[in-house]
Amino acid sequence: MQPLGKNLPFRTISDIAIHFQERKTCIDYLTQLRWNGKPTCAFCGHDHVYELKGKFKRYKCAACRKQFTALKGTIFEKSTVPLSKWFMTIFIMTTHRKGISSVQVSRDIGVTQKTAWFMLQRIRNAFKMQSFTYDKIGGTGKITEMDEAYLGGKPGNMHKAKRIDKRLMEEKKVAVAGAIERGGEVRLQVIDSTSYKTIVPFLVKNIHQGTKIMTDEHVAYGTVGRKFEHHTIKHMLKEYVRGEVHTNTIENFWSLLKRGIYGTYHGIAPYHTQNYLEEFAFRFNSRNITEAQRFDKMVSLSNHRITYKSLISHGQNKKKKNSKASTGKTGG
Repeated sequence: MQPLGKNLPFRTISDIAIHFQERKTCIDYLTQLRWNGKPTCAFCGHDHVYELKGKFKRYKCAACRKQFTALKGTIFEKSTVPLSKWFMTIFIMTTHRKGISSVQVSRDIGVTQKTAWFMLQRIRNAFKMQSFTYDKIGGTGKITEMDEAYLGGKPGNMHKAKRIDKRLMEEKKVAVAGAIERGGEVRLQVIDSTSYKTIVPFLVKNIHQGTKIMTDEHVAYGTVGRKFEHHTIKHMLKEYVRGEVHTNTIENFWSLLKRGIYGTYHGIAPYHTQNYLEEFAFRFNSRNITEAQRFDKMVSLSNHRITYKSLISHGQNKKKKNSKASTGKTGG
């Protein structure tokens, strides 16, 4: 079976539902997409495996002797939700330009809102894991725009019991750095502050040297010219375009991102922000391919599993362990 995007030009969720009715069809498709006919051990990575007899494709490693399927180590592992519903959720998520809420997904595929939320977060975590293998954008003669934004609610919209000083609320907003190549891809990252100590490393990590960098007059960009060809547009003087110098592309992306977050999700938790950023970046970066090709690409990235406990702990379990280690205390 070839990747779906190459032989099935489907465009709707009903196409997905019809094609993936059988669990065997789902597993065969995932197996082909994950290993392309050359399976490796999902436990130790050994390339010498045996295919076992049975209805579903199942393998046994010649090295560690463990048995596994294409589900091992993926977002689908140990899930009681049928694979057909997982695939429908992935298709819905990757085709809605501004995202889709867990409430709507739960209605569309027939699961609880809690289950839909967990499924969406698992998919977003796969987006996040993909970001570690991103190539740099830009290059000699190419133009990349850089800007920063803040995500967070307004104090006036908060419940009276939670309303606090506006200055403190501003400090709790999440800062995001963004770089976008004109006609190309976007890179996003949650940052601690918008100072040069975080801005410059972000640029070096994500943009090729020799790229033309367009920014506003924020002081953090003062040292960018040492590594890149840097041009500044002066928004404070009401200057928005000067020839090829402008930041309109990244500003348009911020508008799309904020409309999606505030219009669809109505707000996101700070500790999940990077996952949501990767979701929007994935859709934007794959905007020039078909729905089927985008679906193929997303399913191929699904080999990163996170448990519900890890998802909702926000690193608290790790902090508790470190705290116990430092005080010498252990659990009873």
